Amino acid sequence: MLKRHFFLFAAVAAVALMVVAVVLRMAFAGEDGGGPGGPGGRGAQEVAEIRVIDRAFSDSFEVLGVARGRRSVDITSSTTELITRVFFSDGQRVAAGAPLVELRADEQDAGIIEAEARLRQARRDMERWESLAERGIAPRVTAEQARTDFETAEAALEGAQARRGERMIRAPFAGVLGLTTVTPGTLVNPGTVIATLDDISVVRVDFQVPERYLPMLRPGVAITARAEAYPGREFSGRIADLDTRIDPQTRALTARAEFPNPDLSIRPGMSMRVSVAQGERSAPAVPEAAVQYEGSGAFVYRIASDGERSTAQRIEVQAGVVEAGMVEIIQGLDVGDRVISSGLNRIQPGAAVQVAQTAGAPAASQDGAVTRTSAP
Repeated sequence: MLKRHFFLFAAVAAVALMVVAVVLRMAFAGEDGGGPGGPGGRGAQEVAEIRVIDRAFSDSFEVLGVARGRRSVDITSSTTELITRVFFSDGQRVAAGAPLVELRADEQDAGIIEAEARLRQARRDMERWESLAERGIAPRVTAEQARTDFETAEAALEGAQARRGERMIRAPFAGVLGLTTVTPGTLVNPGTVIATLDDISVVRVDFQVPERYLPMLRPGVAITARAEAYPGREFSGRIADLDTRIDPQTRALTARAEFPNPDLSIRPGMSMRVSVAQGERSAPAVPEAAVQYEGSGAFVYRIASDGERSTAQRIEVQAGVVEAGMVEIIQGLDVGDRVISSGLNRIQPGAAVQVAQTAGAPAASQDGAVTRTSAP
């Protein structure tokens, strides 16, 4: 019995000694830099850092507008008639005056033939009576009446030709034709849309501007616009004109902007987000990936060094505008501060960190500006 108790006591003592040995080993490892947070970095979270930079940000307001062609029209017929020929294809560019469709013109063709015959007869009668009047055989008044009849026949022929010309529908200006469903044999009525024609070499965008922004608006001011169809692309234009009245209900003024559209990227009816710049300022900035949002606030993890040990400090910041992937820091950080730019979901305040790489800051470009305020 004593022997069995002796072995049990010895086993417990051995386990206790092993626990003490492990604890002492960890303690000494922490002192010589091999533990978490030490220079060796064993147990520290590897992170990428970036330094806060000074960057220029623009103050601007942003409103929505709808693109329109500089000139747009629906090509229609003024009469009920069959289409006999179509001279265009869908999406074709046409010059001003180019023939588009021809309507059946049998009656008008017959009218021209009749008018030409009457004109020939009137010319013969005029020449004969004038010859007789010059020889004194016929009275001068008869010759003058014959000339009047000739001039009337000329006018009748011009009228017949004009009526024939109405059967040829032409482009009123140069532009691009839309899709159509008409073909030879289609019966069109007055008001029936044969095709749409848009001059979109330059597009116009009308947008509403709150009256408080009127001092910064005038014709010729440069503006930019973005479309959801082209992410990351900006279109540069200018304010072409301002309306003369402010809407008493919305207290807003209608402004019209023009944007060159050489590649026809912007189409009429496209929604455009117009941005008008108010000025520039400099402020500390960090990449969007370095900023975490919680409720109505935001925070970053700043890297603090204590000798050879680095830790993550949670810093509440006041974020401003976002431009080209960079966030303006109004309050909370200074230029040159080191912040963690990746792996934030695994970081705890005060945790030991080891910088594995230094992330490069995006260029201080003004492209892709997102405004601080949006006009209602």
